[in-house]
Amino acid sequence: MIDLTMDGLLIKAEQGSTLLETARFYGANIPTLCYDETLSAYGACRLCLVEIGDENKSRLVSSCTYPVQEGLRVRTNTTRVLKARKMIIELYLAVCPSSKTIQDLASKYEVTGVRFAVKNEECILCGLCVRMCEEQMQAKALGFIDRGVNRRVSTAFDMRSEECRFCGACMYICPVCQARCQGPGEESAVCNACLNLSPPCLENNDHALCYLDPCAACELDKGKSQEQDGY
Repeated sequence: MIDLTMDGLLIKAEQGSTLLETARFYGANIPTLCYDETLSAYGACRLCLVEIGDENKSRLVSSCTYPVQEGLRVRTNTTRVLKARKMIIELYLAVCPSSKTIQDLASKYEVTGVRFAVKNEECILCGLCVRMCEEQMQAKALGFIDRGVNRRVSTAFDMRSEECRFCGACMYICPVCQARCQGPGEESAVCNACLNLSPPCLENNDHALCYLDPCAACELDKGKSQEQDGY
């Protein structure tokens, strides 16, 4: 077993495990878009960023691919981490605002606007469908084509693959296949129908002090609203 510090707590982790696996084992909520516990880690979405190292010499790493290390100091919900996550969510909203999954993340992390040109793409290049097809379905019918801004997911030579069994696993695991609540007639890039309150502990501290999800402040606010409505 390995000893490390996570959010100020001294914990133990299994040799070979990742920071994301360890954090979730202890109840820390770290968002992901490209991660699935049944598939190999890919580290593409960067939403699982955490801060490691001493506060004056820290850096951000993707927790789904970073292995635990003896004596490592990890912080999962610092102001720096949350700012990075919000920026990443904003970028994904600009790419694919029709995704309910991304819209839910935007509300949870208080992303209320998009400063980038909205593209309305149908893929965020998370690679989940490619890995699902290869690792779980044993088909390898899908893959990445081209590079850079032209990178996309398709079959070989954009032709129907003989390996595809129409199992639907790629659609099942895709984070953008589930359309946002408003359907195709949305008026803005951000829905915010499920907007929550931000963790109040961040007002006085650099990192969140608990793992509650949703935040306790949200539950208290919800209770007050229900009392006012007579429930």
